Amino acid sequence: MATIDLNRAAVFVRVVEAGSFTAAARLLELPVSSVSRALSNLERDLGVRLMHRTTRQLTLTDAGEQYFQRMQVVLGAADEATQAVASFATAPSGLVRITGPSGFAAPEFAKLIMTLIKRYPELQIDLRLTNRHIDMVAESVDLAIRGGALQDSSLIARRLAGGERGLYAAPEYLERRGRPRRLEELARHDCLSYRGRDRKPVWRLTNAAGDAAVAVKAALVCDDMMFLRDAAVSGGGIALLPTEVALPATRAGQLIRVLPRYSQLEGGVYLVWPSHKLVPARVVVVREFLIVELAKLLG
Repeated sequence: MATIDLNRAAVFVRVVEAGSFTAAARLLELPVSSVSRALSNLERDLGVRLMHRTTRQLTLTDAGEQYFQRMQVVLGAADEATQAVASFATAPSGLVRITGPSGFAAPEFAKLIMTLIKRYPELQIDLRLTNRHIDMVAESVDLAIRGGALQDSSLIARRLAGGERGLYAAPEYLERRGRPRRLEELARHDCLSYRGRDRKPVWRLTNAAGDAAVAVKAALVCDDMMFLRDAAVSGGGIALLPTEVALPATRAGQLIRVLPRYSQLEGGVYLVWPSHKLVPARVVVVREFLIVELAKLLG
């Protein structure tokens, strides 16, 4: 196969996006004849027809549909790479909207964000910490920190930390109520549970022997993991917590992991963004900063 001219491929993608040769020519500031010739030459180089042309409409062939989907990604990545490199020549500036769970309202995360602002003083960060699920496209959010299993397949995600959850309790609670030795004993303990879809909290856990589940008595149900951790530290009961959330308290001796052979594997922590073809340079800079620094913070 001859070397493919990416300029011709870009013209093809723009024609499909615009819906006509005329509209694409106007966007590309080219004569319609040049657009048509670029597409014909591309089809010749590929040795396959990409679209059927009529006076009223353009229809992609099966090959054209596949080529469009893949080249749209390739050209989007090329645009993004150009934006990222260009950001080194000029200081990134402008507004970047970020959202994350309210549990990130912690000193370590605040310090990280301030480091970002000091490094790029022309940036303006709009940070929304909430447990409400935000529609990133509808609310014009550029980046989101999300935990658990991702359900929106239209988003691009970068995993920052593993998704293991374990059972944790304060030494004071275990001294008072005893340490559970078997999973079924959890039903007799005060448990601190993350708000889920089940009316009665059921903890589904895994060990070397396989999967198991236990219905627990929820002394507290909450939609904030940091609050659950703090409640466990205060002696309120046994909490099922992400290991990265529990880690500072376990290091300080404030929490002890119980039934350590059992864990729950759920997704992890991700940085996600909408799958737009072109990501602004200011967003790319913030995204790459968070990918590196959040992974360190959560590691």
